Amino acid sequence: MKSYRKELWFEVPGRRGFINITPEVNRCLEESGVREGLLLVNAMHITASVFINDDESGLHHDYDIWLERLAPHEPVTQYRHNVGEDNADAHMKRQIMGREAVVAVTDGRLDFGPWEQIFYGEFDGRRRKRVLVKIIGE
Repeated sequence: MKSYRKELWFEVPGRRGFINITPEVNRCLEESGVREGLLLVNAMHITASVFINDDESGLHHDYDIWLERLAPHEPVTQYRHNVGEDNADAHMKRQIMGREAVVAVTDGRLDFGPWEQIFYGEFDGRRRKRVLVKIIGE
């Protein structure tokens, strides 16, 4: 069995944003040489997310609005966590969107359904953060 590990780094200039990381993950899969197995992608920061969905700008806008309604950033005083910080909402948004995605690898390709893509979701940006790609298989 083969095992592959790589860290991808991202920096979102604003507080929140979504990045399609499917091309970078595909490069990792090619580098790994794995033809059949499983691929894990996870955000290594507790205010960021990895998820699978459609790459459609309207959907991403709707996510941003929906998440802000569920866990609004302001007023920052509404959160106990924000004593000396201002990112409690980012922790909650990450909890909603999830930590990781697992994708089957079949015949050397990500075994996606129609329109599926892998995204990095940032909820407390303006600094570099890591995403782990771990691939195991034959």
